[in-house]
Amino acid sequence: MYKNRFSITFVMIFLFVLAIKAQNKKSLWTIDATKTENYVGAPIANGKIGILPWKEPFSVRHVMLNHVFDIGDAGVNQALQGINPFQMAVSIDGKKIEEANIKNWKQSIDLKKAVHTTTFTVPGQAEIKYNVIALRNLPYSGLIQVEVKALKDLSLQAINEMEIPNGYQQIQKRLISANVGLDGGKEMILQTEALSAKGAQRVIATSEYIFDHKKFNLKQENDSKNILNASLKKGETVTFSLVGSICTSRDFNDPKSEAERQVIYVSYLGTERILKDHYRLWEELWKGDIEIEGDDEVQLVARSALFNLYSNILENSRLSISPMGLSGTYYSGHIFWDSEIWMYPPLLMLNQPMAKSMIDYRTDRLKAAENRAMTYGYSGAMFPWESDDKGEEATPINALTGQFEHHITADVAIAFWHYYNVSQDKDWLTKEGYPVLEKIANFWTSRSVKNADGTYSINYVIAADEYAEGIDDNAYTNAAAKKALEYATLAAKICGKKAPEIWQKISENLVFAKMKNGVTQEYKGYDGQMIKQADVNLLAYPLGVITDPSQIKKDLEYYSGKVDQNNGPAMTYSVFAVQYARLGNADRAYSYFKKAYQPNQRPPFGVLAETATSSNPYFMTGAGGILQAIINGFGGLDVSENGIIQQKTVLPKHWKKLTIKGVGSERKDFVVTQ
Repeated sequence: MYKNRFSITFVMIFLFVLAIKAQNKKSLWTIDATKTENYVGAPIANGKIGILPWKEPFSVRHVMLNHVFDIGDAGVNQALQGINPFQMAVSIDGKKIEEANIKNWKQSIDLKKAVHTTTFTVPGQAEIKYNVIALRNLPYSGLIQVEVKALKDLSLQAINEMEIPNGYQQIQKRLISANVGLDGGKEMILQTEALSAKGAQRVIATSEYIFDHKKFNLKQENDSKNILNASLKKGETVTFSLVGSICTSRDFNDPKSEAERQVIYVSYLGTERILKDHYRLWEELWKGDIEIEGDDEVQLVARSALFNLYSNILENSRLSISPMGLSGTYYSGHIFWDSEIWMYPPLLMLNQPMAKSMIDYRTDRLKAAENRAMTYGYSGAMFPWESDDKGEEATPINALTGQFEHHITADVAIAFWHYYNVSQDKDWLTKEGYPVLEKIANFWTSRSVKNADGTYSINYVIAADEYAEGIDDNAYTNAAAKKALEYATLAAKICGKKAPEIWQKISENLVFAKMKNGVTQEYKGYDGQMIKQADVNLLAYPLGVITDPSQIKKDLEYYSGKVDQNNGPAMTYSVFAVQYARLGNADRAYSYFKKAYQPNQRPPFGVLAETATSSNPYFMTGAGGILQAIINGFGGLDVSENGIIQQKTVLPKHWKKLTIKGVGSERKDFVVTQ
């Protein structure tokens, strides 16, 4: 008897432990929020559209459109907020559900499945749950799933009415009848069509309820509302969904018809089939993952950063990622050096199709870069500091970066060469890679100036440290140009071409200087001024121009004290973390790693702002920096001419094990242990 009792007790304890382990495992894929103070929403995106759920019941702040531009207030092209088809107002017994009349509010983001969930109770009336999903398999569409459990007999009403951002013109609203439901019931498609403010884009949004015709009835109002009604008995649970699609003339000759087809497709197949494909695609993405044993906080931070990068680009789309991705209109949706230097490296390691899409973006805009070089009196190709969809300069006129921050052109070359090293795709290099590298090398040949002593200078630039304007021989600019010229020379040899001798001559003789204290000088005349972000320190990583550990350490110790603590962007500290990890200093590496994200996190989901004091999340550049600190710092991974290699490194003392999964085309796992 006692033996059996012991056995039962043991089994119960064993099952309890397993349950706790399962719960903990789940928590490392889920970000939960239970408080709304100082709320900053977390976007949910699929590479084409970004949906921003908010704290109020059923609220969606806006929908962003990837690389869909119109002329903005600053006189340059600006990415559009789309017409929002996901707005719902839900009422019980004729009273709208609002923040003031709900309890037990909770939101969560399932990183593994890319689902944003909100749950709450309307006291004494209903328990409600809804999911917001940007469909990976239908990248112009999203889905809201709603579940309502009645706590008493009640009437339920859901009103879908589209929200049109300011500035849209020639607005047309219509209802379209379609007999396409799974159960043969009549469907009504709500549609809004409009032109963007300056008429550059035709935007069409459609939405449609998916519901059980035996439980709900549908009515319409003034061609602008779809209204869903149901009567529920106490204890009864009902579900319905709202599917929305936004299509534009940028991507479709007939966006109106395509927007209709999208919602009809979902309605006909049903949400279960649609979501099965969505989950399958995200499961495939997560073959590239980071696992950290011993630090659950960082595990979630790492997955959140990777989730946001994955969410904001679609493989094979030939598009890139802007600094704020699809979270909002910050930086107008333009493409900066952030893409190549900060976001691209982690994707090159973990998802080559996504990485290739980012360099395809530049390949497709080579002609625009050539025209820009010619416009300013240079040879080759000169890529814009802020690139719009056409690859033209889109920096606001009052910012000098558009005219003088030229290192972006070298950054593109570095990304191209690293792609070749990882892929070893000689056919791509010959047809696509080398033509870009050649044009970039020709640009730097014309941009550099020969000095009397035989050295070469690059004068009057804005540094990577953007507080330094109109300076000569900036360390980062010169180092990036040096690598661009080296890589073009190497690529020429592989492709059977003869590289001009001047490329190598300039590369070997660009000016780099040291101050009296032996620290690498940021630019000619620099003597200790505050810096906005890492500049000199980038010469060690990612450029590999400085390799002497003592010099790397000396530069780190000096410039870490010069960074603007309030207004400097987060990725600077990621670079410091990478280098200290490679130098074997785990404590300093971990300290800077934490500094790369903790001051920039915003409640309740920990979304990243650009700086410790700014309010412009989500900062994709910062996510890229965090991931580089883990992958290239603590993980020791690097790109060599022979592909991906692993250097000696160290882990934070409390980390037991770091596994970087699905690296490169072979999908290898790299492990670091204590």
